[in-house]
Amino acid sequence: MLFAFGRINYILMIAGIVLIFLGYVLMSGGGSDDPNVFNPAIFDTQRITIAPIVVILGYALEVVAILIKAKD
Repeated sequence: MLFAFGRINYILMIAGIVLIFLGYVLMSGGGSDDPNVFNPAIFDTQRITIAPIVVILGYALEVVAILIKAKD
C-alpha cells in the first residue's frame, strides 16, 4: 500500500495534533458560574501566554511534518 507520507511524518502529525489539543485545553476554563461576578482567573498566565504558545508550536509541528522528506 502506498501512502503519501512516511512513518515519521504521521508520528509528527499526531504529535502536532496532540499539542494543539493540549493548548486549547489549557485555554479553557476560568469562567464564572454567576455572570454578575468577575473571575480574574481568565487573565492567568496559563491562558494568556502558555496556551497560545503551545497551540502555535503544534501548528508549526504540523507544517514540519508535512514538509519533511521521509527516508522510507
